[in-house]
Amino acid sequence: MASVKPSIVEKLVPILVILSIGIAFMVGILWERVSKLEKSAKAPESVAVNPSSAPTVDINSAGGTGHLPIKGNNDAKVTLIEFADFRCPFCEQYFTQTEPQIIKNYVDMGKVKIAYRHYAFLGPASTVAANAAECANDQGKFWDYHDYLFKNQPPETDTSMYNTDTLTKAATGMGMDGDKFKKCLDAQADNAKVQQDLADGNKAGVQGTPAFFINGTFINGAEPYSSFQQVIDAALK
Repeated sequence: MASVKPSIVEKLVPILVILSIGIAFMVGILWERVSKLEKSAKAPESVAVNPSSAPTVDINSAGGTGHLPIKGNNDAKVTLIEFADFRCPFCEQYFTQTEPQIIKNYVDMGKVKIAYRHYAFLGPASTVAANAAECANDQGKFWDYHDYLFKNQPPETDTSMYNTDTLTKAATGMGMDGDKFKKCLDAQADNAKVQQDLADGNKAGVQGTPAFFINGTFINGAEPYSSFQQVIDAALK
C-alpha cells in the first residue's frame, strides 16, 4: 500500500500550536504587568513619616545640638539635628535635593535652626573628612567646608580626595590659614569631637546616615521634602 505524504498544512499544525501557546503565555505576562502598573497609578501616595506615630527621642541626653555652629536663628522654635557622614551618598542626596527647600521655607524664615553632627562610620576616609570639617570650624569656616565636601563628594569607593594636601588646598581656597589647617588635620587635633558625635549618635539610636531629629522626632534616611515638611509643621503648631 502506498504511503501518503503529509501535506504542508499538516506539517505546520504542530508548529502553529507551539507558537500559539507561546504567544498566549507572553500575553498573560504582559497583562499581569499592565494590571500591576494600573494599580500603582491608582494607589494613593504613601506618607513616609507620620508625625503622630514617628518615634521621639530625648536627643538632649545624647548631646543635643552638639558643638558645631548652628545654621539659622538660635531662637527658632524647631531644631533639626542631622547626623551624617560626608562620604555617604544619601547624605549628599539630602544636601542637594531636600535641605535647600528646608532652608528656603523654614530656616530663612526664622522658624527652624539646623545643627550638624558627625556620624563618620564609612571607614578611615570618613574620619579624615570629619576632621577636616573640624579644622575648618577652628577657623570659623565650618559651613563653607561642609558644603565643599558634599558638593565635591566622589563615588563612595573613591577615597582619593581625602588626604591632607587636597583638603588643605580646598581650605586655603576658602581663605583659611593653610599651614594651621594642615597641622590640625595631620595631628587629628579635633578627632575627640568627631568620636564624641559618633558615640552620641549611637546613644540616640542612629544606625546609619543620614539620620534626623526634629524637636526629638526621628526621621531615618534621605526621605523626601514632604516628610520633613509634615514633621516640621506639626512641631510649629
